[in-house]
Amino acid sequence: MRGAGHMRIPASAVGITVGPREDEVDARWLMAYAAALGEHGPEYFDTTRPGGILAHPLFPVCYEWPLALDVRAKAVPDDVAVRGVHATHRLTLHRPPRAGDRLSTTATVVALERRTPGAYLVLRMETVDAAGQPVSTTEYGSLYLGVECESAPHPNPLPRGEREDGTLSPQGRGQGEGPPGTRWWSVDVPIAPTLAHVYTECARIWNPIHTDRAIALGAGLPDIILHGTATLALAISQALRQQPRGAATPVRAVAARFGAMVRLPSRLVVRGQAPRPSPAGAIVHFEALAEDGRPAVRDAELVLAP
Repeated sequence: MRGAGHMRIPASAVGITVGPREDEVDARWLMAYAAALGEHGPEYFDTTRPGGILAHPLFPVCYEWPLALDVRAKAVPDDVAVRGVHATHRLTLHRPPRAGDRLSTTATVVALERRTPGAYLVLRMETVDAAGQPVSTTEYGSLYLGVECESAPHPNPLPRGEREDGTLSPQGRGQGEGPPGTRWWSVDVPIAPTLAHVYTECARIWNPIHTDRAIALGAGLPDIILHGTATLALAISQALRQQPRGAATPVRAVAARFGAMVRLPSRLVVRGQAPRPSPAGAIVHFEALAEDGRPAVRDAELVLAP
């Protein structure tokens, strides 16, 4: 393997496209994803429900993951790929996925930027239904720690704010802070020792650092860790439970940055605020703190549809 100082992602990675890849969404997949997150409401499981069962707002990560792997294989050398960590996530739901959908997803590298910890690469994944109508758009940002790159910045990036060790530092609102008089709700969420294994199979998202201790240790991790998307999904679930409509609350968009690793077993503390009006829709700010108190998900927001 080359030394980290000699690792580089070339600017030619920007524009690499894979897909379209087709996936059939069925009730089994939707229910399995919700079950992995510990959901139990009828909105996610009652197949007699008028209009059918709902997809969890973060379900698009399930059909997007294979595209992320395909792009990585084309754009990033193997010895660089192992240094990648999920750093940012921005999802727009044009409409929720539904059982019976046949979806087509295309992924494109849209930005590459040098940041303090390494190379920051943004992948845009666009999904349409069988009629060609948009369903979801995700911008998935990865940091390749210690890796150089030739910058081709994104025109509308998520906030910066990294530390030298690659973790994400506070940006704007600090941990537990907010405008004067801000009230926060807070919920403890236990993380079972087997959650990463269950999430892997139910989401159909397999990365061995989450389930194979030998591989996790070999990659320099302290142990297996929970998927970033699982951590974010758990936090979204808690934010929705604070809303009057619960799981049935329509979500238009999600944005978040990732930080601390979540060990298994452990616990999360999910905190959030009441919705605030904005031109885009009501916005719920929230965060998830790892067991050591460091933010695992920060600067996160849900945009609720009317």
